Amino acid sequence: MNIDIQRTLPVIVSIMIIIGVAVLRNYSKTLAAITATMPINVPLALWIVYSGANGDQQTLIEFNQNMLLGIIPSLVFLAIAWWAARSGWSLPMTLGAGYVGWAVG
Repeated sequence: MNIDIQRTLPVIVSIMIIIGVAVLRNYSKTLAAITATMPINVPLALWIVYSGANGDQQTLIEFNQNMLLGIIPSLVFLAIAWWAARSGWSLPMTLGAGYVGWAVG
């Protein structure tokens, strides 16, 4: 089995970030929230796409454009999840409502 480090490294970095957020939340919920919303996933996704496309610029441009369009439903998800949590909904209900809003958005 031959492991392609260029393709697996972004996945490893993503896992490390998730673990970092989990650890940070024990010390500062604010810092964990800031870290969770930092544009960390975007560069990782760009890295994965760029590597997978062998550096094809047009693929990178199209992927960026699609991510820009995807921001709107993500904001809808966050707004609904915030509202549901403030309304006392359980986590599964909050996430479910957020995903419904995301799918519609």
